[in-house]
Amino acid sequence: MPRDPRAGGATGYALGGVDVPPVAGPELPVRRAQAPRREDRTQEVPAPAPAPVPAVDAPAARRPEVHHLGDRAPTYAAEPGALPPADPAALDGLTPDTVLEGARYGSYTLRAASLRGDSARFRGEARRDFLLTARFGGGDDALVLVALAGGDRAAPGAAEAAAELCRTVAAAVGRSQGRLAEDIRAGRRDALRSGLQRLTDRGYGRLRSRAAELGLAEAAYTAGLRGLLLPVDPECRTRVCFGAGAGGLFRLRSGQWQDLETAGQAEDTEGGFRFRAAVARPGDTLLLCSGGLAEPMREEAALTAELAGRWSEAEPPGLAAFLADTQLRLKGYADDRTAAAVWEA
Repeated sequence: MPRDPRAGGATGYALGGVDVPPVAGPELPVRRAQAPRREDRTQEVPAPAPAPVPAVDAPAARRPEVHHLGDRAPTYAAEPGALPPADPAALDGLTPDTVLEGARYGSYTLRAASLRGDSARFRGEARRDFLLTARFGGGDDALVLVALAGGDRAAPGAAEAAAELCRTVAAAVGRSQGRLAEDIRAGRRDALRSGLQRLTDRGYGRLRSRAAELGLAEAAYTAGLRGLLLPVDPECRTRVCFGAGAGGLFRLRSGQWQDLETAGQAEDTEGGFRFRAAVARPGDTLLLCSGGLAEPMREEAALTAELAGRWSEAEPPGLAAFLADTQLRLKGYADDRTAAAVWEA
């Protein structure tokens, strides 16, 4: 018999404290798997029928594809290229290229995605945008929170700042879930605005303190924030949006996009803090996004027209289709994109 490689000896690899199970030997006989007895089987499973052969002219199901809009293709490739460098001592800090999330409660369907921009994919840089989705509480009193943040891709601490800001705000929302849910159901806009502004200010205050600890300029350790609160209670159709810095809030109604953060649309903007609480109408689609998507949404009519056509269908897109929609590419827009959309039944 060949020598068991687990018995010892130099291998050239750092095992890092891996426990190796004992080797079967004379004292530990090898047990071979046996088929279950006929009387122990719960039921006889018939052999599967052969799959029907599709007709030659039957159309094949098409996978979601990454398209670009406009006459010229973007500079970078459509799919990820180089991976970011990894530190073996800090693997918990790795950021995946893409994050997808979804949920359905009562009358609404949620889709959310965060993906690395074309420039970061080409250069082997990590995604700097951050997306957090969480449900706090149980039953009809529960709240769904979507928090997303995006920093300047040229700033050294942008990724860490976006993650810290989302987590700080989410933790504060979670601790105040009961009061927030009560205020939303009761329509207390002033209480919601002041409370959410306080916790947002605390989040940015924490970023400023952290920047000082790291010896970074405040502008290098910050991010634009957008938050969305969705009650689980099917009888409550109030949707609350808040945030500060770069980003956007848009609504698709009757086939037309409305920028809810432009002059005349924002319900409340004070000291950079943005707040809006409104009752959703059946058929509405609300889009919350980081600056990487908000910029082309405001500047490129081809993008808004394409998304209006795709998102006006009777059923919301699945996760894969939503990802393909949010990464519709345009030349000159290569930043990370993070978006959350809510379809009202």
